[in-house]
Amino acid sequence: MRPASHIPGSETGERGHSAHLLPLARIVRWMYQMSGEQQSLTQAEVEMAKRNSVGSTHMQRNGNNGKSFVAGYGTAQDSDEDENKCCAAFITFFSYILIFITLPISIWGCIKVVQEYERAVIFRLGRLRSGGAKGPGLFFIIPCIDTYRCVDLRTGAFDVPPQEILTRDSVTVSVDAVVYYQVSNPLSAICNNDDYNRSTRLLAATTLRNVLGTRNLSEILSDRETIGEQMHHNLEMATDPWGVHVDRVEIKDVRLPQQMQRAMAAEAEATRDARAKVIAAEGEQKSSKALKEAADIIAQSPAALQLRYLQTLNSISAEKNSTIIFPLPMELLGAFGGDGVRKRQVDISAED
Repeated sequence: MRPASHIPGSETGERGHSAHLLPLARIVRWMYQMSGEQQSLTQAEVEMAKRNSVGSTHMQRNGNNGKSFVAGYGTAQDSDEDENKCCAAFITFFSYILIFITLPISIWGCIKVVQEYERAVIFRLGRLRSGGAKGPGLFFIIPCIDTYRCVDLRTGAFDVPPQEILTRDSVTVSVDAVVYYQVSNPLSAICNNDDYNRSTRLLAATTLRNVLGTRNLSEILSDRETIGEQMHHNLEMATDPWGVHVDRVEIKDVRLPQQMQRAMAAEAEATRDARAKVIAAEGEQKSSKALKEAADIIAQSPAALQLRYLQTLNSISAEKNSTIIFPLPMELLGAFGGDGVRKRQVDISAED
């Protein structure tokens, strides 16, 4: 009696069973290869990630490296052991069988595409898949047990609503700003925050109020760039665990109350008037000194007064006006000078 291994019928059955399982093994191997193709970056993508990355003490800014992810939720450090590994393996294997049975229809639900500026974060049976975020290009999922979320890596912007702020010198102002940000780590953005867009917006509004509350009104009006840099630093430190990188922060507008605007306008006008009066007084002082020097020079030379008189007549006659001038000799005017009057008084006294 031959052993069962040499029975022709049994040998034929084993060969048929092996031939049946061979395509399944090849398909499973191909699926794993498809799922692992996107884990490795090309050299160009690595250089691009280096150029777009910013320094961080907790995580790299690559976004495609699973090792850079630092979980920030409460159960992250409980245990790394999977208690349901056998059940998960069975469900995964059964899902592969279901995909194989429903080929080629199921292949359209297994292959997904993400754009160059997007990354896909995949969860299998509720757990984050190893290998980091997938993309860009094609990646493979199992529709029955895999879920994924796409994250946009492009720079976005939002307006901070106008904030009513009481400054350090007790002045109420309304200030708004604009914030430019982008996702630097898709895994942290999805796993460490339920809505990183809303969280970043609320944090920007709160940071704006906190920073401007420690400044005077004059500093807010003149040091906008310094305030923007301080807000940028605070937001960058706070959003780094969320996988969000803040590019820059700009102060848009500072609105003052109407009464404060009128008071500041009156103060500026009074300052300009005072400065104008000081300048006019300085001009009068300089002109008086110049006139005194001119009078001293004319007193030393009597002919200079006659020349000045003729120059004045020449200037008046050059203008086209209806002014009538009656020139008088300087000797006639000299009779009314101090010496002439004193001489007449001496003559009158002598006659008496």
